[in-house]
Amino acid sequence: MRSVMKIAAVAALGSLALTGCGSKPGSGSSGSGSSSSGSTAAAKAVGKKINACMVLDTGGVDDRSFNQSSWDGMKAANAANPNISIKYVPSNSGADYTPNLTKLATGGCATVIGVGGLMSDNVKSAAKAYPKVHFAEVDSPGTGANFYGIQYNTAQAGFLGGYLAASLTKTGKVGTWGGLNIPPVTIYMDGFQEGVEYYNTQMKKSVQVLGWDEKTKKGTFSNSFTDQNKGKSVSQSMASNGADIIFPVAGGSGLGAGAAAQASGGKLKIMWVDTDGCESAAQYCKYMVGSVTKNLSGGVQAYLKSSADGTYPTGNYIGTLANGGVGLVDNNNSESATLKAELAKVKAGIVSGSIKITSPSQPTS
Repeated sequence: MRSVMKIAAVAALGSLALTGCGSKPGSGSSGSGSSSSGSTAAAKAVGKKINACMVLDTGGVDDRSFNQSSWDGMKAANAANPNISIKYVPSNSGADYTPNLTKLATGGCATVIGVGGLMSDNVKSAAKAYPKVHFAEVDSPGTGANFYGIQYNTAQAGFLGGYLAASLTKTGKVGTWGGLNIPPVTIYMDGFQEGVEYYNTQMKKSVQVLGWDEKTKKGTFSNSFTDQNKGKSVSQSMASNGADIIFPVAGGSGLGAGAAAQASGGKLKIMWVDTDGCESAAQYCKYMVGSVTKNLSGGVQAYLKSSADGTYPTGNYIGTLANGGVGLVDNNNSESATLKAELAKVKAGIVSGSIKITSPSQPTS
């Protein structure tokens, strides 16, 4: 059972209540360069027809992480409303960002969504160059009338994940590592570290965090979102230093942590990122104690729904624990009744503001 604090399903888009500065959106797979207008039998075309396009970051559309989840939002929007025609183009490296954005902006796309904070400057430039095209970006703030930001305060969910890991460790050491030392990655790691520290304060314990120091901004990185072998070696190194629960924030590279857990015979446990790991990395589900999630799919779908309804959102959406944009999934019944109650109390404290998260990477607008 994977239940505690699981984010709301996309079907309940109204609960997303895309809040933040600016206006809010309302609440068939296609390959590279192809479009889709297929839908379920129950879907009904409503609103104006729009061509919605997406530029993926590196790692591919099946990266088990932010690319896949963002594209799932496009597919869900199309399934709900066939008037939304969708397609994506992949990026093999950062050098592909601007050419891909230009290709879509000049190729009949009414809106273009970039995936990942690394693309921020490229999307900003494209929005200025093509003012009649509406742009949005996942994991970056929007600027200007035609550039919308879809952001997530994942430090909040990471805090819960850190508290959970600290509660479950048997060695007194847990670890986290990232794909790159960039804010959309380190915000998770900040929250994770702060959650462990909060647990230590509340329980008078001394659980250590390997792999990241929020104050110095130094830590362990695979320098890749795709290299599973590097992810495995990084995770095994942390395990050899005593960590028995590891939280990789590295897209497809994180699958290497699952391989390390498997190789350990289950002595090493992992925590997944972005999505419910028991769904997106099911082969390693039995080694997972939880998943720190952000509802990328729901955010993208809500943006496209509003766009098709005739109102392109402006400003920024920020997903939080309060609006269901981020959350924590309990994998494999890791949480006892007592721990469930503790986590619920911590979540309520974060939402109310009585528990302060200090990560400098938190989105504010």
